[in-house]
Amino acid sequence: MDVLGHKLWDLDIFGQGGHDIRLEWSAEGVSALADECAVLVVVDVLSFSTTVDLALMRGSRVLPLPWGGKAATETAATAGAALYDDDGHALRPTSVLRTPPGTLLALPSPNGATLCATAADTGAKVLTGCLRNAKAVAELARAVAKGEPVGVIAAGERWGVDILAEPGTVGPLRPCVEDHLGAGAIVDALIALGLERPSPEAAQAARAFRAAGPDVGAVVAGSASGKELINGGHRGDVELAIAVNRSQVAPYLVDGAFQNVAAR
Repeated sequence: MDVLGHKLWDLDIFGQGGHDIRLEWSAEGVSALADECAVLVVVDVLSFSTTVDLALMRGSRVLPLPWGGKAATETAATAGAALYDDDGHALRPTSVLRTPPGTLLALPSPNGATLCATAADTGAKVLTGCLRNAKAVAELARAVAKGEPVGVIAAGERWGVDILAEPGTVGPLRPCVEDHLGAGAIVDALIALGLERPSPEAAQAARAFRAAGPDVGAVVAGSASGKELINGGHRGDVELAIAVNRSQVAPYLVDGAFQNVAAR
């Protein structure tokens, strides 16, 4: 309880009830929106959602795995999924361009993949989207929701991620520009499809995306997350991530793995 005697966690408020499109951040956002949203769309532009888009574009499927310890390696081995590319690097957007069609890829990450697994545990239908496929993902989300609310989850980044950490021990949330814009692109596309009642949180993200206009890519590349990747030698990953609506792929979680499903 707070000093006024009110609940600090009131799902009637934080679930953004009464809106067709809702937006929140990270795992707490999944918890807040899952009860009323038929569909949850996880947005992790740099780089989980972008990697999934490109992998599915090549005919692969992607198994999203929670982050931490040896669990991802063991789960990938059990599923018969590839966890690394041919050069032994963790899967990234540029690396999946070499993946043979039909490959089952295991993709752990502290943000996007972990949140997809968390969202699936709620019983919601789970999609993942990014700037590349915002319109395609919005079309599928609308079709799958069948008139029920759609929740968009901006993944955000984490402070102090440790590759050896156990699940749940990564650092606190760092809200980030790229996921706010990616979520806004999907909300904007949902509004264009006729979902008329976005929550203020969702509407503001859509406004940010529209305001960025043709400069969206430059904004993402110039953000802290973009600079981190570029300075680390991964400019190609950023360039793939900022190709707005270049893709028609709509990643839908089916039996634990993402596959490309066209809107019906």
